[in-house]
Amino acid sequence: MTGTLQSWLLAVRPKTLPAGAVPVLVASAVAYADGCFSLSAALVALFCALGIQVATNFINEIYDFRKGADTSERLGPTRTVAAGLITERAMTRAAILLLAVVFVAGLYLVWLGGWPILLIGLFSILFAWAYTGGPFPIAYSGLGDIFVFIFFGLVAVGGTYYVMAGTVTFPLLTAAVAPGVFSVTILLCNNIRDIATDRQVGKMTLPARIGGGNARQLYAGLTVVAYFVPLWVWMTGYSPLVLLSWVSLPLAVLETRRLFTSEGRDLNLVLAGTGRVMTLHGILFSAGLFFSTYSAM
Repeated sequence: MTGTLQSWLLAVRPKTLPAGAVPVLVASAVAYADGCFSLSAALVALFCALGIQVATNFINEIYDFRKGADTSERLGPTRTVAAGLITERAMTRAAILLLAVVFVAGLYLVWLGGWPILLIGLFSILFAWAYTGGPFPIAYSGLGDIFVFIFFGLVAVGGTYYVMAGTVTFPLLTAAVAPGVFSVTILLCNNIRDIATDRQVGKMTLPARIGGGNARQLYAGLTVVAYFVPLWVWMTGYSPLVLLSWVSLPLAVLETRRLFTSEGRDLNLVLAGTGRVMTLHGILFSAGLFFSTYSAM
């Protein structure tokens, strides 16, 4: 493989990784509160979730470069393939190798959870490619936000919990809504920033279709939904300690206000801030579930 370590770290897109890690954290916390937590399953699920997300980022670099979406006019961070920092061939090999390693690691989860987990894994790998690859790329159709909510919310949280508990509960799926909508808000920040350049190459993301103003309103609405989730989880019988996640609310309000007043490259800061909100919310929500088992003793 060619490219420096710094180039590969840039291709990984660390600021977006909370979308892969937080769902596993939330599912593990619910499993702990329910008395069915497995550390080995949680660690393997975390590795697979992050691996698929990074592979998706690699594949995104390849196909956006081929379609001309990553040009010198884009306002986001440098895309390594388009900038010539990493060759397309090297990026392709890295994506294939990473997906292969994730598949092998995921066999442990299949052993624990059976064929439903195998299906989830195969569909997740397919989504990693189909998001920007293939004849009908999801990211170019405006449907990316829906798929991100499903895979980084319901599927990631539900699948992680299933390998530990052997079932999926309604409160668990309720909890899955928060990382799902936060993942969408991260994507919205990215796509609001790139509306102009995306439209030029026919990449009709949701913000490109509905406009920056409406996309910002959607971001605000989804953020509100995320903060209602702990309340709903509490009402389904879990400890009120899940409301610890509301401590992150001032930061969420700050990032929402910044989104409405930012344009161009300033939206990169909002994207990073949204990732921090998601991380803090997920950690506090999970901590509430974790400590609830001790407060009940």
